[in-house]
Amino acid sequence: MPQLPLQTDAAVIGAGPVGLYQVFQLGLQGLRAHVFDALPAPGGQCAQLYGDKPIYDIPALPACTGNELVQRLSTQIQPFAPQWQLGAPVEQLEILPEGGFLLRTAQGTAVQARCVFVASGVGAFVPRTLKLPGLEVFGGTQLLHQLPPRACLAGLRIVIHGGGEAAVQQAIDCATAPEARRAAHITLQHRRDVFDAPPELLAQLHTLRAAGRIHVTIGVACGAVQQQGRLTALEILPPEGPPRQIPLDQLIVRLGLVPRLGPIADWGLQLERKQLVVDPATFATRVPGIYAVGDAVSYPGKRKLIACGFHEATLAAFAAAEWLAGDKIALEYTSSSALLQQRLGVS
Repeated sequence: MPQLPLQTDAAVIGAGPVGLYQVFQLGLQGLRAHVFDALPAPGGQCAQLYGDKPIYDIPALPACTGNELVQRLSTQIQPFAPQWQLGAPVEQLEILPEGGFLLRTAQGTAVQARCVFVASGVGAFVPRTLKLPGLEVFGGTQLLHQLPPRACLAGLRIVIHGGGEAAVQQAIDCATAPEARRAAHITLQHRRDVFDAPPELLAQLHTLRAAGRIHVTIGVACGAVQQQGRLTALEILPPEGPPRQIPLDQLIVRLGLVPRLGPIADWGLQLERKQLVVDPATFATRVPGIYAVGDAVSYPGKRKLIACGFHEATLAAFAAAEWLAGDKIALEYTSSSALLQQRLGVS
């Protein structure tokens, strides 16, 4: 028997700062939200690119990191108990004849929503892949783009491919894991012996290399070696000499993230230079019931700032509440409204 779709008032696609604030504004309007993101944790581009970097233009916060901002927003929406579909990009969106929308994730989860908010930024952030013939069949097994927390690598030969901060951090994490979970052999593989990471990470890497706990192999990855249906080695072309093979049990590719607009382009929404065209008074798209905010949208005077996204989310929530109610919504203030304070759990 087919599983019935989950029910919600609003589907929010994107769990970056603007998507999280959208949940807050929807909650003030009494609308339940279900949040989708391709990444396994909230934060979007802000957490991935600016997680430990200071941001200076958030209202009332003279300075905070991307991670701190995401944590504050996550705390702010707790009274509204949103439901989460993380690591689960929306692949399909269907307009239902009886009204509302049916969304399906890549994992097959179905959610029925009365309205939809696209807060996907410049697109869903997906791992940049290592393009080698035959490698993709090992995705999710011997080929990973991120290790799960507390992964047990005992006895395994690990190759980490990449030259940025994520690759260096992954190698350090593997080399400093508790001995019971630590890999037998850790190789950091990059095309050259220069890594783009903060000085403190490079110092750790140097220490672990000197101690023989991380091995660095230089060259261009040129092949995936398979034997009896298993990935057994990464073939590289070093700066000098013939190709060589690095034996492995697990390949972790850390080449960073790349934004992709993905299936949003197929949902019948008006696009302008890969951005959604909206009414700047309501942030409605040309499909009734679908709204868009943040870096995903285009309108005259648009600025790609988090503060602007907060403004857009506020107006979009009011517009959706009025569209669903079929009437104007009275403006209330959290400082004086008993209803809003009740929804916030502070009354």
